[in-house]
Amino acid sequence: MSTAILPSATTTTSPFGSASHLQCRECGARYSLGAEYACIECFGPLEVGYEFGTVTREQIESGPLSIWRYSALLPVSATAALEPNLAPGFTKLVRADNLARALGMTGVLWVKDDSGNPTHSFKDRVVAVAQSAARRLGLSTLSCASTGNLANAVAAAAARGAQPSVVLIPSDLEPGKVVTTAAYGTTLIAVEGNYDDVNRLCSELIGDPVTDDWGFVNVNLRPYYAEGSKTLGYEIAEQLGWRLPQQVVIPIASGALLTKVDKGFREFIDLGLVEETPYRIFGAQAVGCSPVEQAFRAGHDVVRPVRPDTIAKSLAIGNPADGPYALDVVRRTGGSIGAVTDEEIVEGIRLLAETEGIFAETAGGVTVATLRALLRSGELDPTAETVLLNTGDGLKTLDAVSPHVGPAGTIAPSVSAVVDLLGGAA
Repeated sequence: MSTAILPSATTTTSPFGSASHLQCRECGARYSLGAEYACIECFGPLEVGYEFGTVTREQIESGPLSIWRYSALLPVSATAALEPNLAPGFTKLVRADNLARALGMTGVLWVKDDSGNPTHSFKDRVVAVAQSAARRLGLSTLSCASTGNLANAVAAAAARGAQPSVVLIPSDLEPGKVVTTAAYGTTLIAVEGNYDDVNRLCSELIGDPVTDDWGFVNVNLRPYYAEGSKTLGYEIAEQLGWRLPQQVVIPIASGALLTKVDKGFREFIDLGLVEETPYRIFGAQAVGCSPVEQAFRAGHDVVRPVRPDTIAKSLAIGNPADGPYALDVVRRTGGSIGAVTDEEIVEGIRLLAETEGIFAETAGGVTVATLRALLRSGELDPTAETVLLNTGDGLKTLDAVSPHVGPAGTIAPSVSAVVDLLGGAA
């Protein structure tokens, strides 16, 4: 473990770009950049600190149509975009007028659709940044604990980078995510237990001689990995014409995505890239795994762990590492956190698909259903411009909706049979 230090000034030739140090989110202790994730002073989580230079809109707009257009704001080298990687990001921001009408909203509603990433989830963003850090730190094998989407992203990124990978997943993961991870040639290990059990195992593996050169993207590389989520906030602001939305609805698993979107907004404000305007951040969880929502409703600052029981397995983290920080962001911005049932999740998936042609996985169903619930409760303003995050593709979680959809009927190949069926349906 590194010793606490004060960072030295960085230069444009730094292997980590503008990143200058790691800093404890609790006590503020500073450390040198390395494969560290916990403070030795108070055991708090570490995050990346920066010494940003001047960054302009023109510089960003001249960059590639991927997260690498924001390289100057990430803990990566100037050559990160040129190294073998999946080049994720700059996904579509879709104006969702049909969904807005269905929900009774008069304000403009957008869907930031991250299912368009290379492995069809936002996890490609975080893995790309972690992969760059792993190269700089001499960690040759990529690894992770995952509820599915991260497994896909790590396996694919490692394949693209000609690196070995080892991915650990709960044994009850959705079959689609198991197959799509194994297809990339990774060593896939199914662990008896839930995500929290898998994550604990990965933490215990760090330091073992067998895993000495492994980069666990969401453990010992977590400070760098988490920074990839900021790019969603950056893109939303840029795609809106260099301004912030009034409301954002974000699914909560570990809570890191929500906190980093907020961090992205604040960094754009601090750098003068957008005007500082009020925005509210809302969190979305499933009732079967809603520890952050429960803490929010109870007025607590501490998030009490739960045992997950929901079809939204990508959000099924019972002990979310960034839960307390997600609470801070939601409360500071005047937002709220909602939780919805499995039935409502399926309804949310179908509503988004039927109104906008976007087929979301269960996490997207959680977010749509929570948006609707918060509108009904009056906690979310139907007249305000709102961005909804869809973080993954519905093809990954077909089991959730397959019992509820299908053919209108099976008929003989004749015109009369079609007419009879349509007449019956009418």
